[in-house]
Amino acid sequence: MKPKQDKQEVKLIPLLIVAIIGAIIWFIPHPEGLTEQAWHLFAIFVATIIGLIIKPIPMGSMSILALTVIIVTKTLALEEALSGFQNSTIWLIVIAFFISRGFIKTGLGTRVAYIFVRLFGKKTLGLSYSLIASDLILSPAMPSNTARAGGILLPIIRSLSETYGSRSGDGTERKIGAFLTTTSFQANMVTSAMFLTAMAANPLAAKLSEDIADTPITWVGWAVAAIVPGLISLIVVPFIIYKIYPPEIKETPSATEEARKKLDAMGPLKREEWSMIGIFILLLVLWIFGSNFGLDATSTAFIGLTLLLLTKVLSWSDIKQEQGAWDTLIWFSVLVMMAMFLNSTGMIPWFSEMIQGFIGGTSWIIALVILVIIYFYSHYFFASNTAHVSAMYGAFLSVLVVAGAPPLVSALILAFFSNLFGCLTNYGSGPAPVFFGAGFVTQEKWWGIGFVISIIHIVIWLVIGGLWWKVLGLW
Repeated sequence: MKPKQDKQEVKLIPLLIVAIIGAIIWFIPHPEGLTEQAWHLFAIFVATIIGLIIKPIPMGSMSILALTVIIVTKTLALEEALSGFQNSTIWLIVIAFFISRGFIKTGLGTRVAYIFVRLFGKKTLGLSYSLIASDLILSPAMPSNTARAGGILLPIIRSLSETYGSRSGDGTERKIGAFLTTTSFQANMVTSAMFLTAMAANPLAAKLSEDIADTPITWVGWAVAAIVPGLISLIVVPFIIYKIYPPEIKETPSATEEARKKLDAMGPLKREEWSMIGIFILLLVLWIFGSNFGLDATSTAFIGLTLLLLTKVLSWSDIKQEQGAWDTLIWFSVLVMMAMFLNSTGMIPWFSEMIQGFIGGTSWIIALVILVIIYFYSHYFFASNTAHVSAMYGAFLSVLVVAGAPPLVSALILAFFSNLFGCLTNYGSGPAPVFFGAGFVTQEKWWGIGFVISIIHIVIWLVIGGLWWKVLGLW
């Protein structure tokens, strides 16, 4: 069986298409104003992004292939090509994956979700808010929104749906399962946008902001900027879905009883859960106030991981088996490296100047609105947040800065939208196929609701968010 699985990992025709596209760009004479080195790196970058979209090989393999081509063709020196692996932001997200494993292993994440269900689950709308609240609580320390969705929330949604006779494929989806699936998914896109460590590609956006616009985004700065529009979205979105896609069952009194039984079966908090709670609180405190003690976010993450190992919440075997973290280390490092050198070799500045020629004379507010909306809806063409951020975030940010938009506001809104645009389709983010695969919602309905929610997000985050950022003095 193993050789068969390996063969399935390599799709030769799509891989050949990626190689041909890269070669065509490579051999096209480089435009005036660009060096040959910048153009060749751009060719490899474009081929890599297309590879991430059509997936002829896994993301990590695609990144290793790109890295190898860069080294063999001497597009960059070996030390330059490997420079991404020493980036502190990358290690922050890798360690956050390990920390999130503690929530799943100890069962604390599931316990938190059932506690909210027990407290607020008497009505279907309240039940959806209870699941959303648990997602929000867990999101700062769980960078895999797919793990939050598939590892914690979806099993609970399935259990609650079964309790009320709502199953996929037998005509009972609308009783409650479809509503809980849709609201939990849409809310997951919002919680992913609210913290730097809530989605794997968020630190990539933060790093690009620092490299391209010379505008660092701290953990606290991100959270404070997102808190108001984020909470409003978490309140409004489920209510809108409740109105346009209502569940047949409006009252869920037995949900609280189901949650109570689950909690009773779990028993009192175990030692490992207490340790996880204490370390999680310490992490939040140090992420917020650590700069006063000379601790940055990555140093704090290392402290948290060390404590999890010393308290035996995690074992070294757990660390070795956390495939998502090691996979992220590879693709993240390669993408950050390419983005950094596309900027330093002049590709991104050249592109921003070219685009500026088309929007010259336009006020920065109009330019920002137009470009971020284009950025948002272009996600229909992407099957990965990471691929989208890698392909377009840096270029769009540089154009906005050249157009006169405040760098920090531009960087933040693009970063927030890099999560929110996942609401559109059933393939555009990691959690999308997880929730859609449950079978409660048709693709037509998924896309229709996603489009409605996208308009709500744009209004809330541009208008209310813009006013909040004005209060904060960000523009």
